[in-house]
Amino acid sequence: MLRTREFFKMNNKHMTLGEFIISNQKSFKYSSGELSRLINSIRLAAKVVNHEIRKAGLVDITGAAGDINVQGEAQQKLDVLANNLFKQTLINREIVCGIASEEEDDYVVVEGNNKANENKYVLLMDPLDGSSNIDVNVSVGTIFSIYRRVSPVGTPVTQEDFLQKGNEQVAAGYVAYGTSTMLVFTTGNGVNGFTLNPAIGTFYLSHPNMKFPEIGKIYSVSEGYFTHFQEGMKRFLIHCKELNKEDNRPYTARYIGSLVSDFHRNLIKGGVYIYPATAINPKGKLRLLYECNPMAFICEQAGGTASDGFTRILDIKPTELHQRVPFYSGSKQLVAKAESFMNEFSSDEKPVYE
Repeated sequence: MLRTREFFKMNNKHMTLGEFIISNQKSFKYSSGELSRLINSIRLAAKVVNHEIRKAGLVDITGAAGDINVQGEAQQKLDVLANNLFKQTLINREIVCGIASEEEDDYVVVEGNNKANENKYVLLMDPLDGSSNIDVNVSVGTIFSIYRRVSPVGTPVTQEDFLQKGNEQVAAGYVAYGTSTMLVFTTGNGVNGFTLNPAIGTFYLSHPNMKFPEIGKIYSVSEGYFTHFQEGMKRFLIHCKELNKEDNRPYTARYIGSLVSDFHRNLIKGGVYIYPATAINPKGKLRLLYECNPMAFICEQAGGTASDGFTRILDIKPTELHQRVPFYSGSKQLVAKAESFMNEFSSDEKPVYE
């Protein structure tokens, strides 16, 4: 009888993530080898987090941890676990000079025996997006963003290394922990998805050159906050529900409540994900650095559009580590339609970044 690894090789022609990284080394924005090692470190941490998530319900890792993060939100036990796993994996491998996380009050300066200050990259992350869904067995994810430092190599990182515009990212991606575990990322040359074969612990290229469908029929927004939305957003949702055979309306509403899951579905099937400004959260809810910038980079590389309803996300200059912004992303046609309603009915509420 063939062993699992041999059988899989015979029946699967996809290259591994490691092979893909090696074969695409020259296409990386900076091809010193450090970026490749960094992505490999993320791959390792994702496999460990995936293993822990699969034990949820069997061991005491679900529910609230009892702590409040810097955004004033209750941390889940798996938030803390995933944050520590990614942070320690990156620190132990001495591949980054700094880390910023949604779960940390401030950025982390990485110092080690191997002169970590000599490293060229910083990593920002949401270690476990949608973690409150773990208790009800709904898909969650990890989001990451990589920048080349702007401070002098050989010195400790500064806040300015993390407060860069999204258009300066050298790589970004997410891991979706669902019915299968997928790592989707870009280094500025398209978007590729890799699926984990749990039998042998290897990611294989399963979704090459991922693209948003030009025309989508799905809109993803938490309509429970409808009364708190700006007028432009309300008008767009009414538009989505209207009967119009010429452009195949009404559209289909799909909302999971986990950014990674909603974004991933729309990337494959075509649609728009929106977390708009509300009367409760006038600056938006999602974090620019840990969620919006990396997803916007992926979105544009996959032929989509990402904005705050008015301004391109990747052009926004961050002013603080935990800054929030409204977020519109997905198929170009749907995002453009949403933006047209915002400009017509809510232009006086356009976000201002100082």
